[in-house]
Amino acid sequence: MTAMTPAQLTEGVLAAYADTPEPRLRELLTALIGHLHAFTAATRLTPQEWLAAVNFLTATGQKCDSERQEFILLSDVLGLSSLVDLVNAADGATESTVLGPFYVPGAPVRAMGEQIGRRQDGSPALARGKVTDLAGGPLAGATVDVWQCASNGLYDTQDPGQPPFNLRGVFVTGPDGSYEFRTVRPVSYPIPVDGPVGDLLRGAGRHHWRAAHIHAIVSAPGHRGVTTHIFDADNSYLDSDAVFGVKDSLIKQFRPSGPGDPADVSYVVDMDFALAPAEPPTTA
Repeated sequence: MTAMTPAQLTEGVLAAYADTPEPRLRELLTALIGHLHAFTAATRLTPQEWLAAVNFLTATGQKCDSERQEFILLSDVLGLSSLVDLVNAADGATESTVLGPFYVPGAPVRAMGEQIGRRQDGSPALARGKVTDLAGGPLAGATVDVWQCASNGLYDTQDPGQPPFNLRGVFVTGPDGSYEFRTVRPVSYPIPVDGPVGDLLRGAGRHHWRAAHIHAIVSAPGHRGVTTHIFDADNSYLDSDAVFGVKDSLIKQFRPSGPGDPADVSYVVDMDFALAPAEPPTTA
């Protein structure tokens, strides 16, 4: 009797899943199995390497908790998160980028222009702009959910010295679609490297710094929400962001404040967001 070939094994596994009832799940499983088997055959993966991968994924799961998502971080540093954004982008809308592992739902709704952090968290800055549809029409009642790290490079969930929801807030646009909030100029920060993702980066000889940015999730009724960033144009990591999240359209100048700007800020950044209409629901 002849030995089974890799191709025959792959064919048998695919056949076992060929009758998966849900079409999209069947499509995903077929592609996943095919690519995993092709990778294994092409690289001649050894049992020791397979076990190391299993242990790596197990450790990644064990590093997750209510405030840290190591699997999202892994997806980020492999460029998978950014690729998912790219293949799902809406034409004409503000470009999306990675959610990151430090988003916390339930940030307080704040008044227009309110400060989201403490004065000691960094250089005072004003962020402002409008939320519109693809035609430039203002979207009243849109929400702009923002968060960022302090000048020490740590988010509130990493730093016991910061109060809960520090440098986080949700703002609701006015009739003209405008939003405005006071914050601090963002700084570069290191992604966590005390877990499996850090081991991966060290093994690959990659740095673990993110380009300075403010996170934002922008949404409005009847429109597709976008998870995105406002990047500082003067930052040194724009071309080597650890999670491949930088896109040219999201790079903005944090200009020094001048005549006509509020006296309590040192920098001003303008960022508009455009949302695409919501996709119609699919029918079975």
